[in-house]
Amino acid sequence: QVQLVESGGGLVQPGGSLRLSCAASGSIFSIYAMGWYRQTPGKQREMVATITSGGSTNYADFAKNTVYLQMNNLKPQDTAVYYCHLLATTSINYWGQGTQVTVSS
Repeated sequence: QVQLVESGGGLVQPGGSLRLSCAASGSIFSIYAMGWYRQTPGKQREMVATITSGGSTNYADFAKNTVYLQMNNLKPQDTAVYYCHLLATTSINYWGQGTQVTVSS
């Protein structure tokens, strides 16, 4: 069983910043990539960012099974539920429960 736990979502004013974090735990055999998707009501989930294992530690720390998403200059259209995603080398996809990001004045 693999668990992905997101944190860092919330309400922010337009032009503001948020940093999301996601930590994976459980029976992770090997990670191919981690990243973020977002979804708004009535729309398909879309990829925001993904990073393969071994990529820049500015965005992920694969030694800690953690991925980050730094969002700056946020706009109201960035309002969505943000989901953490993990793709294992077994080609199995795992998802977090989602964290709400609301950009509003």
